[in-house]
Amino acid sequence: MNGLTKKIYTIALLSASLFLAQSCSEDNKPNADQELTGTELRTIMETDDISSVADNALAELFTDDAAAKSGSSAKTNDCYVAEYTETGFVATFNNCVLNGTDNVNGTVTVTYEVGEQSASFTATYTDFYVGTLKINGTRSFEMNGNMEASSFSFTVTSNMSVEFEDESVISESGTKTFGFTFDEELQSGSFSLAGEWTVTADGQTYAVAITDTLEGSLTCENITSGSMIVTKNGLDIVVDFGDGECDDTATLIYPNGASEEITL
Repeated sequence: MNGLTKKIYTIALLSASLFLAQSCSEDNKPNADQELTGTELRTIMETDDISSVADNALAELFTDDAAAKSGSSAKTNDCYVAEYTETGFVATFNNCVLNGTDNVNGTVTVTYEVGEQSASFTATYTDFYVGTLKINGTRSFEMNGNMEASSFSFTVTSNMSVEFEDESVISESGTKTFGFTFDEELQSGSFSLAGEWTVTADGQTYAVAITDTLEGSLTCENITSGSMIVTKNGLDIVVDFGDGECDDTATLIYPNGASEEITL
């Protein structure tokens, strides 16, 4: 479980960082209240990256398999105490630096279940700080691996809020499924993203539904195909990532037929 968990954290952080910015536009776009900007797209796509900072802080606790499997035990170091049971642990942090994170403070409760090629766990955060970010809520992970096909996938269900130092808050709820396939002989691979989730930020609510699974190659830094619908103020906007070519563009399509190209 340790190796799979660490790989998932690392790849999830990379794959979730889809930096989108507005580049050009056409006439007949909706007004500002209905238009989807590059900044808003970054917010929508990067919320998982923000909340996964907390997930990354937990990775160190999963390295202590002996404690986690011993039935009932505790581990204490200079900055945290973890109480383990057969099904999880409760950890309290006091200015910890874990896996290169900023200082971690607060309490997290984790319950998990491990099978031969699958694992699942739920993390519940209570006033959990990573640096100046305050995180509350839950994130549940279900992971599945297929060693013969050199592939694995994991589904993340979130119901979380992240408060920043300036007291602004981003919240996210919904489900995302990440998939990865590797070809060791060719030293190549691909990734995919599917799901539906809702993001609330800066007084706006965005509902996201991936209608055609987003896909890409690990040799290309951008998503290369697939589409999703982003609903803002009752307006459905299609984000089209293309048909498989490794380029740095995507297209926004509004209900009235207006479109604009953005760069990845």
